[in-house]
Amino acid sequence: MSGFNRQRASTALVWLILLTMPYWMALIGGYTELGTRVLVLGLAAMALNFLLGFTGVLSFGHAAYFGLGAYGAGMAIKYLAPSTPLSILVGVVLGTLAAALIGALIVKLRGVYFAMVTIAFGQVFFFIAIRWNAVTGGDDGLTGWQRHALDLGLGKIDILGNDKAYYYLVLILFAIAVGIMALLLRSPFGRTLLAIRENERRARFLGIPVEQHIWLSFVISCLFASLAGTLFALLSNFVDPRALHWSQSGNFVIMAVLGGMRSFWGPLVGAAIFVVLQDFVSSHTENWMSIIGLFFVLVVLFFPRGVLGMLRRKAKS
Repeated sequence: MSGFNRQRASTALVWLILLTMPYWMALIGGYTELGTRVLVLGLAAMALNFLLGFTGVLSFGHAAYFGLGAYGAGMAIKYLAPSTPLSILVGVVLGTLAAALIGALIVKLRGVYFAMVTIAFGQVFFFIAIRWNAVTGGDDGLTGWQRHALDLGLGKIDILGNDKAYYYLVLILFAIAVGIMALLLRSPFGRTLLAIRENERRARFLGIPVEQHIWLSFVISCLFASLAGTLFALLSNFVDPRALHWSQSGNFVIMAVLGGMRSFWGPLVGAAIFVVLQDFVSSHTENWMSIIGLFFVLVVLFFPRGVLGMLRRKAKS
């Protein structure tokens, strides 16, 4: 099988698994909400990977935009109007605007300096969420709201009491997001990002406006992270400052590296492994992070291209 046909077959397999997930999760001890969490965190990891894997810029602050999306969605329902589409829109706009402003300030930084400044800005939002009790609920989180049924004109779709309905809403938005990401990466803009990743100095010599492209990549990446944040908040009808903490950003990086950050679907695979392993191990021991950490170290040591990279190499051999 040629490389192109193999890629099409693997993509078709991914979508088949995602489309049928609510119907077979119970057979392996899972549940629909767990599948939804895989999709949401998978989208967040793929959003980070747009910047990390395809542009070559490491951010440890993506939880800021994930959390802003989550808080934006929750506060829109609680303070503006009981509308699920409006809450998603407000969360995405809030996270994207913050990314556009912060990205313009840090776009000239590189390497560890860029990563550290993204952590710093992320922690600013984290402490605002904790201190602004009257609006955000402080350390207790934002409560007293919930997602609402979708009114399509001809009828309403209950996404509050129906886990499968909410799963497929998330899947539709996930499909739109990853479709846009795939189109961008296949466009001249995406090829330019790869050139910057491989050799920034050479790209600059060719006349490519490097800072402008990195800023756009950062904003696009944070837009999709914000979308994931809104869906995460609506999943549990709750959001707290942990969604903004730098450790959440670390989890996104782990997911991307675990699955394979140089591959398009790698972060989704990494998110699935991370979320399912976390759910299973945490139900048996409080030291679940130690086990996940050990698994992550083993993957990095023996499979530096991630789980998906290992599987592809075996398929070629």
